[in-house]
Amino acid sequence: MSSEKISVTQPSLPPIDDFIEYLKEIWDSKILTNNGPFHQQFEKELADFLGVKYISLISNGTLALMIAIKALALKGEIITTPYSFVATAHALLWNKISPVFVDVEPIYGNLDPNKIEAAITPQTTAILPVHVYGNPCNNQRIKAIAKKHNLKLIYDAAHSFAVEENGTTILNFGDLSILSFHATKVFNTFEGGAIISHSATMKKHIDNLKNFGIINETSVVEPGINAKMNELQAAFGILQLKYVEYNIQKRKLIANFYREELKDILGISFLGDVNNTKHNYSYFPIFIDAQQYGMHRDKLYQKLKDHNIYSRRYFYPLITDFSPYKEIIKFDLSNANKLAEGVLCLPIYPNLNKEQIKEIVQLMLQ
Repeated sequence: MSSEKISVTQPSLPPIDDFIEYLKEIWDSKILTNNGPFHQQFEKELADFLGVKYISLISNGTLALMIAIKALALKGEIITTPYSFVATAHALLWNKISPVFVDVEPIYGNLDPNKIEAAITPQTTAILPVHVYGNPCNNQRIKAIAKKHNLKLIYDAAHSFAVEENGTTILNFGDLSILSFHATKVFNTFEGGAIISHSATMKKHIDNLKNFGIINETSVVEPGINAKMNELQAAFGILQLKYVEYNIQKRKLIANFYREELKDILGISFLGDVNNTKHNYSYFPIFIDAQQYGMHRDKLYQKLKDHNIYSRRYFYPLITDFSPYKEIIKFDLSNANKLAEGVLCLPIYPNLNKEQIKEIVQLMLQ
């Protein structure tokens, strides 16, 4: 048994002494929130770093998705994936929208463009794909479908910080994209998120919605919500930008080491890099064929746990297996079910070392 707990992830944290200098400025200014100086600085630096023109900081990724849906005035039905974190669907129900779940592609688990059109009805107003594990969706095909049927397109890009395809960010896909900066993500601000938009008008609309609809001391122009990012989160984000590329490179080395160690184990497969894509290596999912491997995924999950190694069955169960969604399944979800039954995300974070990876793999060989 490992003497040290190995978690599926650990938050990347900068030197605490560096952060204390930011805290001193906050203590001196007494500005804690409401679009303070660190918020403004972080928003600008983050947009530059990611290669986007308009970005709105939000207090977390779920509220970012809820506001994005509200900003586009969506209603009726939205086509989305069952293979995601449950917040993707919850954001729809909170906006009184019916999620319509269609199947995913069999390898990377992204929304299958071949299944979308059969799910479109007169009530459909948008498509909500997820870049699963940060691997880009087939945007060109999904974009063409959205355009053909006059649908809005929102990307849940919670896993996709700094991911690029053909030399450009995937965050500019669709009408809006959302990010999460939760503690478990490649880039974190403890909690946090953002919405990427494509015009000053839309950014202003989003910024109004995240601040109660208040535009000045005496005017409220729409029924907004409180989803502002505070100054501590923003200051932390500014500092995190200095280290994120280094941390992503360490994740890449770990992912490649896993691939080398696992490549000859019968019944275990893993994802390769997508062509022309700059990845962030946010997760390392493997997929277990129980018959070939000789052990069910859940038994391996428990075996690792018994040795103080914590993996995660991500995404299992499917969203459609949870009680709020069981009664609204309309389409075959065979690929999503197969992925959910076989997936296991192994530990990956910048401080994970080769000896720990070898320990994980050795347990998988026994």
